[in-house]
Amino acid sequence: MAARTGKEFLERLSQSRPTVHIQGETLTEGIQEHPAFRNVVQTYAELYDLQHSDEHKDVLTYISPTSGEPVGTSFLTPKAPDDLVKRRKAFKVWADHSNGMLGRTGDYMNSSLMALASAADWFAQANPDFGENIRRYYEKAREEDLLCTHTLIPPQVNRAVAGTQQAGGKLAARIVKEDDNGVVIRGARMLATIAPFADEMLVFPSTVLRGTPEDKPYSYAFAIPNDTPGLRYIAREPLDYDRPRHDHPLASRFEESDCVVVFDDVHVPFERCFALGDAELCNGFYSQTSSVVHMTHQVVTRTTAKTEYVLGLVSLLTDAIGIEQFQHVQEDIAEIITTLETLRAFLRAAEADAEVNEYGVLTPAWAPLNAARNLYPKLYQRFPQILRKLGASGLMATPTELDITGPAAADIEAYLQSATLTGPERVKLFRLVWDTCISAFSSRQALYEYYFFGDPVRMAGAYVKSYDREPYRAKVQAFLERS
Repeated sequence: MAARTGKEFLERLSQSRPTVHIQGETLTEGIQEHPAFRNVVQTYAELYDLQHSDEHKDVLTYISPTSGEPVGTSFLTPKAPDDLVKRRKAFKVWADHSNGMLGRTGDYMNSSLMALASAADWFAQANPDFGENIRRYYEKAREEDLLCTHTLIPPQVNRAVAGTQQAGGKLAARIVKEDDNGVVIRGARMLATIAPFADEMLVFPSTVLRGTPEDKPYSYAFAIPNDTPGLRYIAREPLDYDRPRHDHPLASRFEESDCVVVFDDVHVPFERCFALGDAELCNGFYSQTSSVVHMTHQVVTRTTAKTEYVLGLVSLLTDAIGIEQFQHVQEDIAEIITTLETLRAFLRAAEADAEVNEYGVLTPAWAPLNAARNLYPKLYQRFPQILRKLGASGLMATPTELDITGPAAADIEAYLQSATLTGPERVKLFRLVWDTCISAFSSRQALYEYYFFGDPVRMAGAYVKSYDREPYRAKVQAFLERS
């Protein structure tokens, strides 16, 4: 099967029967018609259609080595510098379609699967079957163009104890039984974005396992269909209020659902398992396979697209109300430009310094990507602040589309015009700024970016521990000892 079209994506979704709890309702079908999901599902369908557009198909697809059909570029195993460039360009096309607001498009997990499958020998050190399983699953995902979500961490109950010790070890998802055909999983996991309309759930390991016998039931990696019996999702309150695009321009297109995942004695066949009972293997799952590098390559490309959007938005805003000549406004714009150019420099450095890893995969340099993923969670928080400051009270004077065409139309035309825009044009622009920096959708975006790779404080600790500072210590020590 070739890269999917939007129609094929929707057809597969219509055949899926995931169990989704949302606002007191339980869905087992009809996800694509439900008000909470139908708009973002349509946006995802548009992404798949881009794979077949004359403008983008050469970047978004390549020829499968097994079927000879065009498949998604995010599955491409990079061997040469041009492959990395093609992958980045493909990431960018999809990211631009949502202004970087969609955080879990298929290319994110596809990049991980590509790297994991390339490192099949690493999985095979625990069991040869695991190596074959991950390789076979990657090919299935590539040839069927599957949309995968994933879950990584235990529920947030008591952070004073390890996830494996929550509620006496009976809360986090764990292996409770093994039979001749597979394992049985019971418990909960967080936090699966896009789970209601994904095809598959990747259950990947937490990487802070201690390697004790008690951790063994929590040490696993596997993939299962989204409608596997016993698997259910608890979705948060939707932020798409089914309002017109004029009034909620972002939430009405890009509202990805986040879900708690419940495993109610879910049976996972052995052929879907990639690791079982090996904490040490699980702790090296991302770093030893280079998957985290390729996932971050996609993420930094997406956040570059998002920063471009914010720069364009703030430029239209300052033009509209004539404030760009003020120096403090220029300082704020300069901050966004600096962030954008920093991200671009990180991407360029990562690709320029790429090296072939031990599995034969040309892998971007980790140092610049690691710096980017540690910086962006904090840098992004400034963007809503800047937009709110520059938009000021104008962001509270934002009537709806019905007002623009209703009895207040003449007043809006007269009193809400700006230096460069008519009243209706100014309201439309300010609705977009509002949805980027004030709405519930924007708050979720800020939180999402802050915790995208986990707790920034813990990430900083890991960053410091992993960074080789000995050459710099030696340099200063040598200076101290210089006579």
